[in-house]
Amino acid sequence: MLAEPDPKPPVAVICCFLDGKHFLAEAIESVLAQTYPHWTLTLVDDGSTDGATEIARAYAARDPRVRYFEHENHANRGLSASRNAGIAASDGPLVAFIDADDFWPPEKLSEQVAAIQSDPALAMVSGAALYWRSWNGGKDVVVTSGHRSNIRIDPPEALLNVYPLGAAGAPPPSSLLVRREAIERVGGFEAHFSGIYALYEDQAFLCKLYASMPVYFSDRVWVYYRQHGASIMASVRAQGRYHEVRRYFLRWYWRYLDEVPVLHPPIRPAVARALRPYRVPAGLWLLKFGASQRLAEARHLLRRLVHPLWRVL
Repeated sequence: MLAEPDPKPPVAVICCFLDGKHFLAEAIESVLAQTYPHWTLTLVDDGSTDGATEIARAYAARDPRVRYFEHENHANRGLSASRNAGIAASDGPLVAFIDADDFWPPEKLSEQVAAIQSDPALAMVSGAALYWRSWNGGKDVVVTSGHRSNIRIDPPEALLNVYPLGAAGAPPPSSLLVRREAIERVGGFEAHFSGIYALYEDQAFLCKLYASMPVYFSDRVWVYYRQHGASIMASVRAQGRYHEVRRYFLRWYWRYLDEVPVLHPPIRPAVARALRPYRVPAGLWLLKFGASQRLAEARHLLRRLVHPLWRVL
């Protein structure tokens, strides 16, 4: 006789941080304040030097539900490698992530556990995000994720309709609740998405899920997604390197599809369409996209792709 599923399964919460001492305690406190009591929190230190380490160690010392983890020799291994390490160092059939500068509303875990337990086939649930600007005097905006809300989405629908291949908004990592079994089936996060390429580390993981397993996008706000100038998106945009990162992701995903069984024929053409702008000559690419991109991006591409022309200019 099959055992009944646990109605209140433990959730392994993973918080990876590299510095961020000004925000880390607030993120941790939002986990401690959850109305759902069955969780552990693993704080993964990715080589912090600004005092965040001491904050994390202090929480772990006074609360047995909180664990501190660091890489050997306090090394910096990157966000994806740190997420994988946190998953491996934790227990529980469900896994949630909170970035060190984000914040959870108190009902986040209780509502998400109920949602994912409603359908044993679901690999992941995620919600809307409050783009949190009021912490610094700005105006908050609620942004939905996914193209359809409050309904099971079977593959490959989410992959074709949600960013980065589709137009609908992607969920931030801090809004996710994922079955550990699903994480293991797709091989976790891709550790080579490090440095500026970490901009797409969550998308690489999600696209592996979208291609093979059902997911669920709620219209409930399950994360306060802090907006600030030190984010990786802001940094990559300022350097004019967004399309370099996107091209890296698309080329990796094309190769990934060669390595796994593609169960759904529309996936390969969708990736090919997304790659097409990066396969034409550089000049045509700039004519196609330059009008809507920052001048810094155009300059960067000119330097990298048509360096002789840059010298003349």
